Amino acid sequence: MEEGILNFFIKKGFLLDEDILNFFSELKDEEVADRIVGKIREISGERIITKSLIDKNLLQVKEIFSNLGEDKKKIVERFFVNVSLNIEIKKEKYLEKEKKPKSKLKIPNNLQVLSPELDIPRKISVEDFVRHFRSRYLELRGLLQERKELQNLSSLDKISGQRQNISIIVIITNKRITKNKNILLEVEDLTGRGLVLVNQNKPELFEKAHDLLLDDIVGIKCSGSKDFLFANDIVFPDAVIQEKKYADKEAYALFSSDLHIGSAKFLEENFLRFIDWINGNLNPSPEIEKIKYLFLIGDNVDGVGVFPGQEELIIIKDIKEQYHKLATLLKKIRKDIRIIMCPGQHDAVRVAEPQPIINKKFAPELYEMENLTLVTNPAYVCLEEGFNVLMYHGASFHGVINGIESLRMDEPYDRPTKVVRELLKRRHLAPTHSSVVYIPEENDSLLIRKIPDIIATGEMHKLDIDSYNNIIMIANSCWQAQTPYEEKVGNHPDPCKVPLVNLKTRAIKILDFS
Repeated sequence: MEEGILNFFIKKGFLLDEDILNFFSELKDEEVADRIVGKIREISGERIITKSLIDKNLLQVKEIFSNLGEDKKKIVERFFVNVSLNIEIKKEKYLEKEKKPKSKLKIPNNLQVLSPELDIPRKISVEDFVRHFRSRYLELRGLLQERKELQNLSSLDKISGQRQNISIIVIITNKRITKNKNILLEVEDLTGRGLVLVNQNKPELFEKAHDLLLDDIVGIKCSGSKDFLFANDIVFPDAVIQEKKYADKEAYALFSSDLHIGSAKFLEENFLRFIDWINGNLNPSPEIEKIKYLFLIGDNVDGVGVFPGQEELIIIKDIKEQYHKLATLLKKIRKDIRIIMCPGQHDAVRVAEPQPIINKKFAPELYEMENLTLVTNPAYVCLEEGFNVLMYHGASFHGVINGIESLRMDEPYDRPTKVVRELLKRRHLAPTHSSVVYIPEENDSLLIRKIPDIIATGEMHKLDIDSYNNIIMIANSCWQAQTPYEEKVGNHPDPCKVPLVNLKTRAIKILDFS
């Protein structure tokens, strides 16, 4: 029964702690479980249903059990007696803490988190990839159909004879340079395949075509026949926010990533200085009291066995001990700051994206932290101030850089927001099939459906901040000194830099703890 209940909640995109799993297994009522899912989704952004989450939302959740039979009511009452006791203890502790408040803020608990619904592990077939790309094509086609530039839209099979000034929405399946130095695109839609020539005599268009990635889904304005088309323009789905968002009250968010705890190169003293600053022990200022959020964008620990020879470069060789060290450090941060953490490739999760939240089996102490919210990679987080933050660690960056020559020649490792700009333009976090290991889903979780106000990434170990179509792009720094691999490939990390974003003014201050 436990396995059935667990699978039920996983399909809904939720995880359970041990107490809640035992409770539902004893209750044996899927209808009640379904209503609990709905209520949790309505009142909280959390994706892990824990005893402490029930604590916080006791009155709303209790209503669901009012119509149960006597036997099931006894199970509920027995469970809720313990919950009530826990609530009283928490109130006392909270009052004790309030005697000497370090901040005027309470922990922000009303985050809304949109995470991908992770499928139960199963054998993947060719049909899964077909459904995945078909679904992606249909969604991006829907976005492109709204673009005014694409007039006289036609599918490839409907083009008859010679046509002028038509538009098609296609996926790029191949790209090559002809002997005349033009670009020939092999394209496909749901009705068939075609060829599109981009003439080098149109420099701006030629540059656009040269930067196309395989599997890009774009609109092409063209002329010609079904067998051969000539491009006049290329249109990307693109991400645009018409009006910048501003918070009503002054509040701040901090962004960081790539702690790599456990690595011999982890800069612990610098990170402790950062914690001292957050807690007001270094250079206290009014803005410190107004910090509400700390985002940690993956590679929180260095991991074990991530790459050959790693054991020579780590000083904590047990993954659980690495997470113990992480929890010990994060618990030093004052408790009124909401910490939101997603995984990266070095964390104890699957490499394939979307990545699930960090498993309790490896990091039980993280689950004990009331001010920590664990999320998937990628994940959308909607703040109380109305800002939508897209968190993505950035495993696909290297594939995107390799696929776009102009980007590769423009020092992208020193300016990683240039890579982020390309992803926003394409409305996808990993456009090319081989740019990242992923799980094919019917609803592609790497598609940028909801345009964020802030997109925060990691991976490159280099702080870079820019804006694109009113979207704030934050590529984060790291807390790890240069590794032998980075030295070998010529990557120069810029550690210990932390951006502080004022959500009321959108002003960004760079804090340097190096």
